[in-house]
Amino acid sequence: MTTNAMLAQVYSLPEMIRESFQRFDDAARQTWSHQLCLSTKRVYITGCGDSHHAALGAELAFESLAGLPTEAQTALQFGRYSAGYLTQAAPGMNLVIGISVSGEVARTVEAMQRARARGASTLALTATPGSRVHQAGDTAFLTTVSDFPDLPGVHTPGIRSYAASQLGLYLSAIRLGEVRGHITTAEATGLRAELLSLAGAIEEVIQTCEPAVKSLAERWAAAREFIFVGSGPNFGTALFSAAKVLEASGDSAMGQDTEEWAHLQYFARDVDTPTIFITAGERDLSRVAEVIVAAQTIGRNIAVAAPSRAGELAEVGSRLPLPDRVREVFSPLVTAIPGEMFAAYRAEVAGEAYFRNFGGGRDQSGGGGISRIRTSTIEELAEG
Repeated sequence: MTTNAMLAQVYSLPEMIRESFQRFDDAARQTWSHQLCLSTKRVYITGCGDSHHAALGAELAFESLAGLPTEAQTALQFGRYSAGYLTQAAPGMNLVIGISVSGEVARTVEAMQRARARGASTLALTATPGSRVHQAGDTAFLTTVSDFPDLPGVHTPGIRSYAASQLGLYLSAIRLGEVRGHITTAEATGLRAELLSLAGAIEEVIQTCEPAVKSLAERWAAAREFIFVGSGPNFGTALFSAAKVLEASGDSAMGQDTEEWAHLQYFARDVDTPTIFITAGERDLSRVAEVIVAAQTIGRNIAVAAPSRAGELAEVGSRLPLPDRVREVFSPLVTAIPGEMFAAYRAEVAGEAYFRNFGGGRDQSGGGGISRIRTSTIEELAEG
């Protein structure tokens, strides 16, 4: 038991995955019909906030496991800048997956409506049946999980919902690849078993990383900015980790692509900005090693979340160990854990209330208050 509400959610993830896995797998098989799988030639995944980060983390899975070109975009970018240019030559050729846990985010609703207007198939991935996103989809994958009560008076940044979205996306990619013949049934069965086993990998990461994460939060107590760096599927992890710090403690935090850090944050004035590198130790490893050397040389405070197979990083900064058995394509489900725990401890050390207690005009009325996340105007699609 813990009085830290974010940590409580992190601790609950392995059981949540085990409890939800078969239900989600059944939903994937029902949602992804043979017709839908075989007609799809290109996939777009869209959403806002955590949902966009989950989309970025799943792009590689759809490309490598389903064999389909896939693009993850924010809902505003897709809906108002890309959807109008989708080809209508072959209805259903394009598939748009709209992700929204609440199912009521206006930009995601708009993106899906505009995609349908251009002849794309739409699939809603949401935890809320009957929501507007659900209704905007030709079909829906429900990612509802068991309730996990917050502490009294506490609204906790989303952790369980993020993992549920990830799990639904990975099972969708496996199903799509199996039906299309890009992977064999035996391979699909093995991938599903591997995905379920990540519940144990998450338990391992919690156990091995938590002391180091807590120490970092205490050591970096005076810091006011945090940078998370990742690439490929873990660029999404970097963005998500920064989002949890912003939501939990209100500190300035950003996620950056590994290569882009070398072009941009490398020149930042503050020497000792805490910088956490995230890697699965596969395609990006050689570049991560080079960029970390640069970061250390100019004086950054460094932590590295990486598996032991990333031997090049063994002596670098503070190590947040990840299991070797997690392949890169599924790694965001596991690599998110250190950032989630860091955000939880950072808020505790700083004595900050999550979401600034929705004060200073940040009320929750209407599902977003003055930011109008759910009540924003949905515009009709104009011909491009």
